[in-house]
Amino acid sequence: MATPFWYNAALTLIKPLYKWQIKKRALNTEQLQQECLERFGPFQQPKNLHALWFHVVSVGETNAAQPLIEHYLKLGHPVLVTNTTKTGQARAKSLFLKAPYEHLFQAVYLPADQKKLVQTFYQKYQPKVLALVETEIWPNLIDQAQQFKVPCLLINARLSEKSAKGYAKVQGLTQGMLMGLERMLAQDQATLDRYRNLGMPADKSQVLGSIKFDIHAPHSFIQQAQQLQQDWHLSARKIITLASTHAPEEQKLLTALKPYLEKHPELLVIVVPRHPERFDEVFKTTQILNLSTQRRSLGQKIETDTQVYLADSMGEMWLWYALSQVCFVGGSLNEPGGGHNILEPIALNVPTVLGNNYFNFQTIVDEFIAVGGVKVMDDAGQAAKVLIELLTDLDKAARLNIAAQQIMLKNAGSLAKHIAVIDQYI
Repeated sequence: MATPFWYNAALTLIKPLYKWQIKKRALNTEQLQQECLERFGPFQQPKNLHALWFHVVSVGETNAAQPLIEHYLKLGHPVLVTNTTKTGQARAKSLFLKAPYEHLFQAVYLPADQKKLVQTFYQKYQPKVLALVETEIWPNLIDQAQQFKVPCLLINARLSEKSAKGYAKVQGLTQGMLMGLERMLAQDQATLDRYRNLGMPADKSQVLGSIKFDIHAPHSFIQQAQQLQQDWHLSARKIITLASTHAPEEQKLLTALKPYLEKHPELLVIVVPRHPERFDEVFKTTQILNLSTQRRSLGQKIETDTQVYLADSMGEMWLWYALSQVCFVGGSLNEPGGGHNILEPIALNVPTVLGNNYFNFQTIVDEFIAVGGVKVMDDAGQAAKVLIELLTDLDKAARLNIAAQQIMLKNAGSLAKHIAVIDQYI
């Protein structure tokens, strides 16, 4: 079913605004030109035709798809990854654009969803199958998959109640997209019900759980963390990581942690802002708070008097978690929030704290809360207090970890189920 005229007309009208946004967040001219070429053409030459194409929006979806992508690369299948965000692409490249996969792996931005651009992309790359990871469905992307006879699957799918209401407002467009999917593999029953209420055929949709539970830290990052512990003499430090933070989380959390940092010189806070365009802003916050800060982007190391280490790099989140004794997962104390993936630190046995605005990961977080596997706080002051408690009370931290690992074990196995379905289309 062709996409409606109004949708394509609307895309044409907002294209200048989209280009302006890309220009606004670009760090330099070279990066801007590269991103525009990948989004609007002419596109990069494909490394491999007939690749397995995974579309992963940002960091969270890239991390979720990691074990799946790795599985197919190990089998020798070429893989194409498209991302919507800069951080997502950096993450994908840091994971796979290296030995032994560099000749099989390619990561580019998803082209803007204009019919001619998407057509050209399919013609150029000739993918074997398209797997959309979690939430990202685009009308022309799915419509052209049908035109080019590329099976299109929505995998590890999640859909919040809020998003479902948004899709329901454009029912005709939504139904057309869902009818174009070969399969929809949901993380949970609530997601399945919402998609079916929007028009997803029952015989093409099922619950397979979340592949996020099958996640593991790449060995290279664990090795790197061990090396940094030696090189930077970190064995005596007690390390808190504030991960994927948004404004004003850094300012509030660091303010709440400052008395502890002043009293206990062995304490260290690693701050990993979610968006690279905010790196300088977060550095200014640490300066206003008069906290001794070093920056990853400047090649600086953690010194004996360092109180805050600003991890203003991309694609290194596993490294910072591997160095931590406790962590706070951001995007959950800000408004409106929504939260980020808690499974990465938990996979590394790092006791995890977050705020109460975690609706993007509602089902997953609630399962951990039910067994006492994570701590959810209402404000930055509470979060700081609990982070310090978990650093100093090792029995409490151990109980949290044991409960969390029970949930990880209980939910393992979704990856194998997803592979069994995808293999049907290869």
